[in-house]
Amino acid sequence: MSTPHRAPHSEPGADDRDSVDELALDELDFDDGAVLRCDELNSVLVVDDPRQGLWELVESGWADQHLPELPALALEQDPIHLHKDVLAHTIAVVAQSPPRLRVRLGALFHDIGKPLTRSFSHGGVTFRNHEAVGAKMTRRRMPQMGYSRELTDEVARLVHLSGRFKGYDTGWTDAAVRRYARDAGLLLGDLNDMVRSDCTSRNVKRIQALHDALDRFEVRISRLARQQAAAEVRPEMNGDEVMALLGLAPGPEVGQAMKFLLELRRTEGELGDDEVRRRLHAWWATQASVEHRSDE
Repeated sequence: MSTPHRAPHSEPGADDRDSVDELALDELDFDDGAVLRCDELNSVLVVDDPRQGLWELVESGWADQHLPELPALALEQDPIHLHKDVLAHTIAVVAQSPPRLRVRLGALFHDIGKPLTRSFSHGGVTFRNHEAVGAKMTRRRMPQMGYSRELTDEVARLVHLSGRFKGYDTGWTDAAVRRYARDAGLLLGDLNDMVRSDCTSRNVKRIQALHDALDRFEVRISRLARQQAAAEVRPEMNGDEVMALLGLAPGPEVGQAMKFLLELRRTEGELGDDEVRRRLHAWWATQASVEHRSDE
């Protein structure tokens, strides 16, 4: 289905605002008394190519009634340079994302905060804090459409984090990478799928560069997760228990025993108290035998 040209919304006034706290979300058209059906939207979103269905929802007036934030995106990214409009971009991002409902909803809502945050007061068009604003709007709209609170919270989280990866090429520390993964939690896979889909450039090299960077990023997340997991492994016995079992006083021998127990845990996992004690006794007997031979 061909995509007709959408005229941009009117120019923003002098009271354009960038602060999330100053945005008048209460002025949006939210009908608190209505619970709208989401089945029709879901049936469009989960097909392999949802573009035609989404355009039909906009052009038929369905979105004006049930999801007005969507047609509101028919503004130009930059009216001065006539860049792509946000509605066409959003539909393209949805189509490029995997056909899973949660990630498709995240893609659909990821830019809905842009109309409220559009500003020209910083030397060009900006949409500061649009992810945070969009997350708030998502939390208010989705329940009205009949979505569960759990799914609403998950999609709003994806929207809130959707722009986080854009700063990765500035050189993130390991702590920043861990924070990204921790903030995403169980949504990490969906979030990265959204990031991968959120590039509708015609520049093939630019798209490939984004995908390559995200591939490296995911490898780094996995490596750091393995390192952290290894660092959190503890022996099944503590130093006091080792000294009591082997009849040792504090000293380097206790440290050697703890090192043995740590390596045992890392290589064989949790063995249980009886087996660990048996292994420690056997190891200590070997150490004593080696020490005895060295004294001869």
